Amino acid sequence: MRVRRGELRTGYTTGACAAAATKAACTALLSQETVRTVEIKLPGGQTANFEVLECSIGVGFAQCSVVKDAGDDPDVTHGAEIRARVSRIERPGVHIEGGEGVGRVTRPGLGLEVGRAAINPVPMQMITQCVMDVFGGVPAGEGLEVVISVPGGEKMARKTLNPRLGIIGGISILGTTGIVIPYSLEAYTACITQALQVARASGLKEVVLTSGRQSERHARASLPLPEVAYIQMGDQLAFTLEECARMGFEKVRLWAMMGKLSKIAAGHLRTHYTKSSIELNFLLDVAARTGAADEDLEDLRTAETAHEFLERARGRNLRRFFSEICRLAARSCSEHVNRAFVIECILVDYEGNILGKYHIK
Repeated sequence: MRVRRGELRTGYTTGACAAAATKAACTALLSQETVRTVEIKLPGGQTANFEVLECSIGVGFAQCSVVKDAGDDPDVTHGAEIRARVSRIERPGVHIEGGEGVGRVTRPGLGLEVGRAAINPVPMQMITQCVMDVFGGVPAGEGLEVVISVPGGEKMARKTLNPRLGIIGGISILGTTGIVIPYSLEAYTACITQALQVARASGLKEVVLTSGRQSERHARASLPLPEVAYIQMGDQLAFTLEECARMGFEKVRLWAMMGKLSKIAAGHLRTHYTKSSIELNFLLDVAARTGAADEDLEDLRTAETAHEFLERARGRNLRRFFSEICRLAARSCSEHVNRAFVIECILVDYEGNILGKYHIK
């Protein structure tokens, strides 16, 4: 099954690919014949067909692989070869492990046992089910070992959050539906939740929210906190604040530039350009209420972007304006979570210089 969402083509998760490779290897091991294609059932009840890239059969084992097709999603694992080696062993039961290119969990908070391979629960279930489907259960008097590997997975993982989350040595085998939806909001917010869980499990009571890599880099240069304290939230501020409240954080710092912070100050917690726009009249009103002179306002009125407004306000030394933007933004955040924690908003320029800050207890 493959569908399009608008003009975007869906793909399959690493978990679905690992399950498909496992089923192919089990089939080859049982039949002692090369397998070319395989069909699996996804968690939602749909079926998916995969071409088998490699199939080899040896004494007591078979190994098959499939290539991950992420559809039109910009996934770093698109095109990766996902392998499964299935071996007969004397130990009873089905035993699933990670091999080359599959990361290992080194920190708590991910819902996986520290020291084990980073294969999430749903893929584990899918892999186990594929074994059972082929063998009709576990062969009497013996067991089966499934080793999932991803050649080049360690290099791929450097482009993901895995190292920060404490998943070392490779990628994770992921997926709850088996299907990759391009540019999925669900996938992005799941990453935010996972990052916050790791921070909480590491004993942190404070996190720093940034919009992306540039703002995080500046924040880390100013705030001496552990790496896991920095959460890249993108445009999902409302969701991230709610998750911080749910997990019991005591303090949240929001490190942002003028474009984003001015939207938040105006009460827009979803800051994507299609969801909110910068209202320059709002900024003019704030400037007027914080003591800007008439000549200052005349100059500010001709600004066309938030960044230009900031530069003109800075040139006129309107420090109270910057502090007020931070205060309004902090109030918006605090009210959204019913004052669940201390919130501090920090306004910075493109170079990371702090222009204003305000916190609400």
